[in-house]
Amino acid sequence: AYDSPSLIKSDICNGGGRDSLSHWGNGIRTTKYSLLSFIPMNLFQQFHRVANLYFLFLVMLNWVPVVEAFQKEITMIPLVVVLIVIAIKDALEDYRRYRFDQKVNNNVATVYSGKQQTYVDQRWQDVRVGDFVRLSCNEIIPADMLLLYSSDLHGVCYIETANLDGETNLKQRQVVRDLPQGSELTPENFHSRIECENPNNDLSRFRGYINARVGLHHDNLLLRSCTIRNTETIIGIVVYAGHETKAMKNNSGPRYKRSKLERRMNMDILWSVVLLVIMCLTSAIGHGLWLRNLEGASFLIPDTTSPALSGFYLFWTMIIVLQVLIPVSLYVSIEIVKLGQIFFIQNDVDFYNEYLDSRIQCRALNITEDLGQIQYVFSDKTGTLTENKMVFRRCTIAGVEYPHEENARRLEVYKPEEDEAMGRSHTLKSRASAKSLSCKSLSCNRSSVSLHTLTGHSEEEGEETSSPTLPRHSAFSSPMEKDVVPDPLLVQKLNCLSSPLFLLTDASMELTYIVDFFMALAICNTVVVSSPNQPRHVVRNIRFSLPRFSTLSPPHTTDSTRSFTGRLFASILIIKPGLAGPPGEDGDQGDEEGEHGSWKGEEDKIVQLNPGAWSGLENSNGAQDPPGELGADELIYEAESPDEAALVHAARAYHCTLRGHSLERLLVELPGMGSLAVRLLHILPFDSTRKRMSVVVRHPLTKQVVVYTKGADSVIMDLAESPKGAEQSESRQGHIKEQTQKHLDNYAREGLRTLCIAKRVLEEEEYEVWLKRHAFAETSIENREELLLESAQRLETNLTLLGATGIVDRLQEEVPETIEALQRAGVKVWVLTGDKQETAINIACACKLLRSTDQLLTANCGSKEACKALLLALRAEMECGEAAEGTSGFTLVVDGRTLEFALQEDLKGDFLELSRCCRAVICCRSTPLQKSQVVRLVQDQLQVMTLAIGDGANDVSMIQVADVGIGISGQEGMQAVMSSDFAISRFKHLRKLLLVHGHWCYTRLANMILYFFYKNVMYVNLLFWYQFFCGFSGSVMTNSWVLIFFNLLFTSAPPLLYGILDKDVSAETLIKLPELYKSGQNSKAYLASTFWLTMLDAIYQSLVCFFVPYFAYAGSDADMLSFGSPINASSLLIILLHQVIESRTLTWLHVLVLVGSALFYFSFTLVFSVVCVTCSPPTNPLGVDKLQMSQPLFYGVCALTTVLALLPRYTLTNTVVPTFFRENCLKPGVSSSTWKTQTSRSLTLTSDSLQS
Repeated sequence: AYDSPSLIKSDICNGGGRDSLSHWGNGIRTTKYSLLSFIPMNLFQQFHRVANLYFLFLVMLNWVPVVEAFQKEITMIPLVVVLIVIAIKDALEDYRRYRFDQKVNNNVATVYSGKQQTYVDQRWQDVRVGDFVRLSCNEIIPADMLLLYSSDLHGVCYIETANLDGETNLKQRQVVRDLPQGSELTPENFHSRIECENPNNDLSRFRGYINARVGLHHDNLLLRSCTIRNTETIIGIVVYAGHETKAMKNNSGPRYKRSKLERRMNMDILWSVVLLVIMCLTSAIGHGLWLRNLEGASFLIPDTTSPALSGFYLFWTMIIVLQVLIPVSLYVSIEIVKLGQIFFIQNDVDFYNEYLDSRIQCRALNITEDLGQIQYVFSDKTGTLTENKMVFRRCTIAGVEYPHEENARRLEVYKPEEDEAMGRSHTLKSRASAKSLSCKSLSCNRSSVSLHTLTGHSEEEGEETSSPTLPRHSAFSSPMEKDVVPDPLLVQKLNCLSSPLFLLTDASMELTYIVDFFMALAICNTVVVSSPNQPRHVVRNIRFSLPRFSTLSPPHTTDSTRSFTGRLFASILIIKPGLAGPPGEDGDQGDEEGEHGSWKGEEDKIVQLNPGAWSGLENSNGAQDPPGELGADELIYEAESPDEAALVHAARAYHCTLRGHSLERLLVELPGMGSLAVRLLHILPFDSTRKRMSVVVRHPLTKQVVVYTKGADSVIMDLAESPKGAEQSESRQGHIKEQTQKHLDNYAREGLRTLCIAKRVLEEEEYEVWLKRHAFAETSIENREELLLESAQRLETNLTLLGATGIVDRLQEEVPETIEALQRAGVKVWVLTGDKQETAINIACACKLLRSTDQLLTANCGSKEACKALLLALRAEMECGEAAEGTSGFTLVVDGRTLEFALQEDLKGDFLELSRCCRAVICCRSTPLQKSQVVRLVQDQLQVMTLAIGDGANDVSMIQVADVGIGISGQEGMQAVMSSDFAISRFKHLRKLLLVHGHWCYTRLANMILYFFYKNVMYVNLLFWYQFFCGFSGSVMTNSWVLIFFNLLFTSAPPLLYGILDKDVSAETLIKLPELYKSGQNSKAYLASTFWLTMLDAIYQSLVCFFVPYFAYAGSDADMLSFGSPINASSLLIILLHQVIESRTLTWLHVLVLVGSALFYFSFTLVFSVVCVTCSPPTNPLGVDKLQMSQPLFYGVCALTTVLALLPRYTLTNTVVPTFFRENCLKPGVSSSTWKTQTSRSLTLTSDSLQS
């Protein structure tokens, strides 16, 4: 028996016996409702909204006889309509999720049946924890499984996690330790007890053990929705199923945030409540006083109710009568408008990326208006500002710099279109199918199968696109990245390996550094090697003849020059002692140190060597396959990062080719030596704490244990200590470190990404001691990560520095223009990166974040006290420099250590005070945690709207902290995208997203909300003014049907249309004049003053709309409904034309909706007055509106009322507002004529104006 996952134990029988036990099913359900639960659950959720509860209270209040204002059914109409509209929307969304769930759950997997003693096809939803599942190449994993068997001889399985995190490179998984391999696993013979940690959403961590002794780790777990690649058959046992899988634990669905505008709106709704209470209190008091003054009047119906109690009753009656003052339909309208805005954003062709076949994703559905109010942008650098296409540019080896000038010229003239054409021809679109394609042989290529488990989306079944035999495109393998042009000097030195004359001098020692350097580039990685014809190259057992070199290692710290040279050529010749000293030691040799002179040697010994089997490196190119055993195949490198791929391609350009990579062995081809089988002992993977990765190998020639390490120069240079005990070695290493540091500084100034390469040779005893501790760490259940970290750090010490690489990562297109536009718009841009300070500064200059006229402030501190003093000094320097001529602003550059001090509680204020006065801030060597801390600090302390944008997993924390998080779907997977509110493919899209769509969304929604408040207050005040002439009795001058439908139907469509389509300024103008964006940053479209000005305008219009008809019909025989008819008609025209005045766009669709709303009102009232006799008791509207509309006075009153009511608004809109914008939003130098030309209102009546 074996246990189900989680630490709550439950025994499971093998095979079919599990059917009788209760275990977690694998079916998923992302729907909220079922047929039975939809109505009660949806109503329950809708009544969580306070506005709905308020109107439910009014409905119930109207059923109380003493306060009843209308017919009971009429009062229910607004609430019922709102509930039905939202319910229909929720039902459609839930049905869509239901269809996707069904497609996923009905996929088929091969599961072992205990009853039939064989594997049978089962639907995914029928898979249970404890089931044995067999999968073939290209099949999708149905649940989280432990890998128990792989057809690979080494127990390895390769998976693609693109459906999980977007990464297309292959990941390697390993069969559980101590399980027998060689023959296929027989489930009925498997008797083990498995215990796992509780289900969680951590994709990179898994802990447990089998039989209480063998540890289970992340490398043993196959995650749901990943795809089996390059492996014929695997068998696994399900440990997490359904909603307990890590994929579903990460399926959070759309993100819901509360926008700044919505928070402001909620405050104004409270003011509307206050206004409602004041109006109702006024009416109640007035009614009580009116009854008291008329006490005993003959026309009053005798009533024992006191005036005070009658006033109390009337207060609640007026709450019902004036209910529309609280805009119940506003929330629904906002949801509809935001969906419309998102539709146009997602369908903007400018956001479409043809190369990736992707468009913008709006994952947060309710913060579109926040895009128009951003004040700070926090950006990652690599992959966000840059391409994240790492291309080997140059290198330094053993202190000698190789500029690769021809390679630089290649990159300068490189055309991105070549990459795009290559990508389009090799990229296969994914489709879902009822059952994944399977492959029964090792020669399986990637098929067109995917499963959108996380998003709940699935394409139509049976649509398979490309043939499996087509060449496949792997990540980080574009021609630009692969075609490295070698440096001629380095080629010349490597050719010495195959030359019949080889100088046994210091040049030979330099050559060992060079070969070791490229050996490290080729093998210090986790690259999966494959080809179109073979899934991966299995390392063969190769027998070597007498090796030409007995080592490829530089002199070890305890070896003399003689012993090193003796080992180097022991099998070829006998040498004389006494080699040349270290560089710079004799005569003028030191003067020739530099780019190419540090290894100048003597010619006292010529060694005869047999020519190698390989030559001709001079004309080599990374695009060619070097000759060798497997040279006929085109190699494909599946790398986990672009840096890793760039280094492997660079090594291959020098014919140091990685040809095979398995769990235990590597196949490497070196120039002059052919293919070497290298035994791989350990891989110490990269992590953000160590900032490096290492491989431990058994050297194929010397049989020594060698550690090859690559990582950030900030850590490798510290670990590369000068050797002790060998004077020549110590001097040489010191010289190499000094020269390498100079070259690293130069690389950083050029904006190159730098990596240092180092190695260490271990003695057998030393390795055995370390191995015991490392084995203990690997098998530990608790604190395994900490123990492995400590073990890796113990090994990576006393390194021998080999050299460093400079990798270029080009800026994305239009990045400088985008940053310049954002800065003109008043947005402050901060760059938070983990790169070196010099590299970040160079990139900042290239993207125009740092201008030539800026004064650069640098903060690099080693202690907290020094940091505090420096912050104060920089602040003083800034105050002095503000008066200096020729300085446009200040840019602050902070390194990671200083940032750590600055983020402490007592230094936060000083750091913030300094940085807020800077035009831009660049934080270098910053960790993911520091990134999020910086964003939160600025957001909380300055109370500003923040946006964070990044493309990798290290950007997730700051993306989630910011008010708006944007992920870039680039080279580093989809972690940032899955955590974001919006996802774009290029940084340049941020320009239009904020300056155009952000501006539009904010102004549209702000104006729509103000318009809702305006029309409700305007109409409600008409009813309130009438109370002064009816004894505050709660009577109204219109029938109740028109009163309820006025806001619900007659005036509801125009604001929705304007909220979606209105354009106060054209897109071209917003791009040309980014200063217009400033209006949204300071919420100038929706200020408290704007709200109250709108309220005053509504009150003024209501006074005009009421008293013009009042005086026009004074002294006539018009009854109550006849008096109310022109008031209703006038108010409708005023409200509709008010919308026209406020808008800046008028198309045929706008005209259609406006005219349609007016015609709908007049048609309804006319028909109502003709056919309705007892529709609105106790009043009788029969013939009233028909009679009024037949009289000229009716139309004269409506026209005069409309003109007088709208005259102030028209004057304000066309004089005050343009002046306000010119003075507050535009930069100096923008003339009034330019403003008028750019912002002239479009009266186009064509459908072209509807395009976003």
